[in-house]
Amino acid sequence: MITKENLYKIKDYLWEISKDFRSDMRVSARIYADEKLLQKIFEDKSLEQLVNVAVLPGIVGYAFALPDIHEGYGFPIGGVAAIRLEDGIISPGGVGYDINCGVRVLRSELRAKDIQPHLANLMNQIQRDVPSGVGRGGGVKLTQESLAKVLEQGVKYVVSKGYGEPEDIAHCEEQGAMAGAQAMAVSERAKARGQDQLGTLGSGNHFLEVQKVEEIFDESVAKVFGLFKDQVTLMIHCGSRGLGHQVATDYVSLMHRTLPKYKIRLPDPQLACAPFGSPDGQQYFAAMAASANFAWANRQLIMHLVRNTWQRVLGPSTSSGLKLIYDVAHNVAKLENYDGQKLCVHRKGATRAFSAGSSDIPDDYRQIGQPILIPGTMGTASYILVGTPSAKETFFSVCHGAGRVLSRHAAIRARSGQALKKELEEQGIVVRTLSLRGLAEEAPLAYKDINNVVSVVERAGLAKKVARLRPLGVLKG
Repeated sequence: MITKENLYKIKDYLWEISKDFRSDMRVSARIYADEKLLQKIFEDKSLEQLVNVAVLPGIVGYAFALPDIHEGYGFPIGGVAAIRLEDGIISPGGVGYDINCGVRVLRSELRAKDIQPHLANLMNQIQRDVPSGVGRGGGVKLTQESLAKVLEQGVKYVVSKGYGEPEDIAHCEEQGAMAGAQAMAVSERAKARGQDQLGTLGSGNHFLEVQKVEEIFDESVAKVFGLFKDQVTLMIHCGSRGLGHQVATDYVSLMHRTLPKYKIRLPDPQLACAPFGSPDGQQYFAAMAASANFAWANRQLIMHLVRNTWQRVLGPSTSSGLKLIYDVAHNVAKLENYDGQKLCVHRKGATRAFSAGSSDIPDDYRQIGQPILIPGTMGTASYILVGTPSAKETFFSVCHGAGRVLSRHAAIRARSGQALKKELEEQGIVVRTLSLRGLAEEAPLAYKDINNVVSVVERAGLAKKVARLRPLGVLKG
């Protein structure tokens, strides 16, 4: 059991567990948190998981925990690990089951007062047009050939079919298509699960929100992102659906079976992995990249549906102003260069946060840095931040949200879905859901304080706040 006595305070908002803590640790572990968040972190086994990550072959720098850290499968959620390619591994547990769960934010030309009279109708129509819920299929039925193209080309393929604009591609991380993706690395079972799920929201913590810009913290950066106070924005949070989950399941199982041949000793079997350069490691990377491409394409299709809904409810002249600010991934392993060395950076429940000058962000943002999108929970706030040079210390990574403090079962016991819906509606938030139980699972009380989490990120120098968004309408799966 790790306690505060095992942590050494490096500076405000940064703590360390020395690699001397356990003889098998290859690097130390670092945690970004304040005193309040630390108390929550000690309530689960996430720090024990972080120490286990520090054991992995090829890990460099530190095993990082961001302020939204909580217990996950193998790796903690809110964890980051950069691994050398030559002698390091790749681990499905370091990516997660919802591969490329991520967020995209759209901006409109309207103010909150402009849509208030239409908000209920807008949320009703969005619920009708965007399929949501466990296993729910959509209106796009992919053939084997077209699914393979989605897996290998991502957003670029669906835009070529008329589901969006070329500028949407530029405003996606990796331009919506990871290199190295191979459809053949994805099992037939995974493909079958994804065949009719493109353009669907899913369930769990996934949501679609109509929001307003409540506060601007940096006027100059906000202007570049096209943001202004009281502006209506939309946030889409979802991932690779059943396809990505099945890919994770397939490769966790494979790596459990093949681990003995690589003679890798692990403190936790959930860290099952393979050498990055091995056939198993390369096959997983190809399947993971394909799943990530599916997720980007999925959010692109949802955005296309929302644009159509927006135009139908609010009028044809409004749709041209619904622009994509950016789309970021949360659960993914990426090949990135640091000081001349290529690394495989595992970000599980963590967001990429490149600073100004990076060639990996869109031209129109290059002088200021990458937009960072951090969703909150229903009834709370979400944030847009911008990357800073100091984030290099975490391999340009920040948190991906608030981070759970209650399990889904505990959240249901604490607040009924009906009571939560009433509470949100009393705040003026229009709520649409097919499952009151699912609504209760994602109650704000089940999460850390998003304002606290984002404050730590900023005060630690990892990112800079640009704008805070408040929900006006919520669609939950």
